[in-house]
Amino acid sequence: MKQLFTILLVDDIEQNLDALSLMILDEFDVKIEVSKSAQDAIDKLMKKDINLILTDIQMPDIDGFEFAEYLKGIDKIRDIPVIFITGIYDKDEYQQKGYDLGAIEYITKPINNALFTSKLRVYIKLFEDKIMRENELNQKNEIIIYQSKMAAMGEMINVISHQLKQPLNILSLYCQDIKSSFDFNEINEEFVKDFDESTKFQIQFLSKTIDDFRDYFNPNKLKKDFSIEVSVNKILNLMKKQLEENEIKILMDIQEKYIYGTESEFEQVLINLISNAKEALVENKIIKKEIQIKSFKNDDCIEFFIEDNAGGVPHSLKNKIFNPYFTTKDKGTGVGLYMARLVIEASFGSHLNVENGDKGARFIMNFQKN
Repeated sequence: MKQLFTILLVDDIEQNLDALSLMILDEFDVKIEVSKSAQDAIDKLMKKDINLILTDIQMPDIDGFEFAEYLKGIDKIRDIPVIFITGIYDKDEYQQKGYDLGAIEYITKPINNALFTSKLRVYIKLFEDKIMRENELNQKNEIIIYQSKMAAMGEMINVISHQLKQPLNILSLYCQDIKSSFDFNEINEEFVKDFDESTKFQIQFLSKTIDDFRDYFNPNKLKKDFSIEVSVNKILNLMKKQLEENEIKILMDIQEKYIYGTESEFEQVLINLISNAKEALVENKIIKKEIQIKSFKNDDCIEFFIEDNAGGVPHSLKNKIFNPYFTTKDKGTGVGLYMARLVIEASFGSHLNVENGDKGARFIMNFQKN
């Protein structure tokens, strides 16, 4: 659906509003909102998305100058451009006052239709260009999000294959064992009990791994308070085999346990950051590999970070690693950290930053404390 440029007309005389509306709609495909007082205009501005204000100056209660001055004190609407239209205040001193109050145009009556529409066309074109750029950026981000999800899926399939291999091998050995035990008449009550407990444990592990995998790729986008600790443990469980194979020790200290946002997207960020830390530790051939995961109260925020001991990020790369398609890996996509930062900004209103700690890279997020 096309997003229309929206103009708010403010004038206490209805005939003026009608005439101005007809003049504009005859030339442009825009949306018109009208107000017969400054107070009503302020109410509309607070509730609707307005792109341009055309206001008369001579109005009861609050005149156009006072109205424009009042707008500058409200953050939400202070940057909406204002055009004054007047048939009385046509002296240079009034025009200067209008421009001093931030007006982008000062038009006197009778209105020159050609000049007026020419000026409007400029602002409408600027708006349309802005929307086009935003749409192009959104399309670009959608492509990056898709690529990130595909990369995450590849990573997760690799993780899951490692996670499932060991219990499947164990179950296979159990099956061989029960056959040989039957052949040698060694199946008794103790054997059956041990077999039952052991297989149940492996099957429960498989089931939980599959559930975690399903939750990861069928995320609930609902924002809510959720447990940092539960999310971290879920991802560590999924990555357990890879971390163990690479002898990576996890140091976890979760002091502040709950944050507000989208749980599944937070877990996507965890997967990315922990995977990056693992790869850095392996690539740099660190002997005692460690990943520290910590949350704690910092003033009125909750600080959360993931830090490795792989040596840190070179200073020359600190401002580049969050750029789309930037990667230092031979087979990297360059979308992981960019996507992680987008998620943290969009779903949590926070920022993902990197600094070098004592031994390695520290990726930091600060969340608002409820």
